[in-house]
Amino acid sequence: MQSGKPSRISQQRDKQPSGRGASKAKARPRAASVAATEASAAAHAAPDGVHAVPFFEASAEAIDQTFRARLARRTHGLSPAAIAAVWGDWAMHLAASPGKQLALWENAILSSARLWQFALECAASGGKAAPCVEPMAQDRRFTNEAWRQPPYSLYAQSFLLTEQWWRNATTNVRGMTGQHERAAQFAVRQWLDMFAPSNTPWLNPEVIEKTRTEAGANFVRGANNLVDDIKRLAADERPSGAEAFEVGRNLAISPGKVVLRNDLMELIQYAPVTETVRPEPILITPAWIMKYYILDLGAENSLVRYLTEQGFSVFMISWKNPTAADRDLGMDDYLRLGPRAALDAVQEITGADKIHAVGYCLGGTLLSIAAAAMARDGDDRLASITLLAAQNEFSEAGELTLFISESEVAYLEDLMREQGFLEERQMAGAFQMLRSNDLVWSRIVRDYMMGERAPMTDLMAWNGDATRMPYRMHSEYLRKLLLNNELAADKYEVDGRPVALSDIRAPIFAVGTETDHVAPWRSVYKVHPSTNSDVTFVLTNGGHNGGIVAELGHPRRRFRALTTLHHHSYIDPTDWLDKAQQHDGSWWPHWTAWLAERSTKPVRPPRQGAPEAGYAPICDAPGTYALQD
Repeated sequence: MQSGKPSRISQQRDKQPSGRGASKAKARPRAASVAATEASAAAHAAPDGVHAVPFFEASAEAIDQTFRARLARRTHGLSPAAIAAVWGDWAMHLAASPGKQLALWENAILSSARLWQFALECAASGGKAAPCVEPMAQDRRFTNEAWRQPPYSLYAQSFLLTEQWWRNATTNVRGMTGQHERAAQFAVRQWLDMFAPSNTPWLNPEVIEKTRTEAGANFVRGANNLVDDIKRLAADERPSGAEAFEVGRNLAISPGKVVLRNDLMELIQYAPVTETVRPEPILITPAWIMKYYILDLGAENSLVRYLTEQGFSVFMISWKNPTAADRDLGMDDYLRLGPRAALDAVQEITGADKIHAVGYCLGGTLLSIAAAAMARDGDDRLASITLLAAQNEFSEAGELTLFISESEVAYLEDLMREQGFLEERQMAGAFQMLRSNDLVWSRIVRDYMMGERAPMTDLMAWNGDATRMPYRMHSEYLRKLLLNNELAADKYEVDGRPVALSDIRAPIFAVGTETDHVAPWRSVYKVHPSTNSDVTFVLTNGGHNGGIVAELGHPRRRFRALTTLHHHSYIDPTDWLDKAQQHDGSWWPHWTAWLAERSTKPVRPPRQGAPEAGYAPICDAPGTYALQD
């Protein structure tokens, strides 16, 4: 490459319109449509000059949108119509099922009898009776031994029997849609969790004992914790203890340079730590719903640091935290200014013919779209594709999608249209509801009743550093992917033409996590039938974040792994569990060995940036976008 002369790729990049310019260009057809509508309304005016159109018709939609946006703020983004549809479906089909009603009456009578028998056995044995129902495996509210002693055991057993009855009442109601059934179960669980005896101070033996031994000092500390949290919430500050963690000081500390900045992202090139590196660099696309540095936390649990120590050149996209001014940025902008722009930059800087692409969560979905478009257009620059807790098929996309319907999407669109984006708090509340026992009610008990604070960790501090999502992008994501599942149906369009995941031929390494409530592993597993690639699938213990940040040396780490070649017969998830080999420890070494097998002989590390091609180093990592509030 000649110094001072722009390359072909950089010339093409310069010809691309900016994100805002592109958004304005795309807005012109809409403006023309509005003008046509106004002209049509004028043409239908009465001959005498008096309009036949009702007075409020011209502004009716604006009035409706404003009303729904105000209502959405009060309902935290949940559509009352969508919720009513769930309960209406349940109630009407249950009313038409007299046999189911009789079975539920019988169940209630038997549950009452079991509770009375348990109480009598407790009285006769001094509290040594065997419980009549056990909590579910993930329910840790009643694990303390004090809950085995009367009267607290009676409170717990009564609650668990009630919970069991409602599970029966909301399942197997003939005629009810599957989505409404799952939504009803979810809603009932949220409602019941509010009234669990563990949440009531005078019914919780652990709180009572704490109060007795400390003479009520726990409630004094709890009140102080509550006041502190309210102040932080009102001031839009991070959680208590998060101030001990600072981006660039003890978070996101891997050395590197920002080598590209555009309207939507900064591209970080990390400094090598080995004398030689694999010629094929790694480009990571994180989700834009999170700050990128979850993959570069502390020195001990940084995936970036681990990759550089294994002899890889690593590049990372750091997304901008959008504001109301970015409301018109769409999925096309994220694709064009994100993975596409980054791939061009990485290739210019390193001179590599092939690149290992990695996508996490929504970033993995975006990477899949980019890979499908590249395969369609004959672009074979991807040496491999790694998808971390990422979904491409959304028919079973987890509890986050339970209430996703036309009603809910339209409701959120009205809310976002007024704000210009979806707020961090509005998203955080939805994620907390997925694990309300662990993230809401147990925290209330611990922080405000027991007067204790859980030690802040780097992962918890990162979790409190949320981002927004622009109106247009999130609307397109909800409609095209979650609601209509266009990517799986080969209907999702890039550059005006549909893309198909089945065109992808690059080898795929996909990671699912056992307790993921955001991207359930069986949904992530659908990458197998969606593509025509060799797929190595890994199932690791942990959740959506903890399972991915699986640093070496962490106790109790384990994973299963199995490679399925593209010409092999499909293996369903249940059979896969039986066939996949289980390993102890982190899945990271398994992945880097897989990457090394698909890389060529190590060479000297590339330079940082390429000034002659328009990629001069701008500033040190972590850059500026990661610091935005």
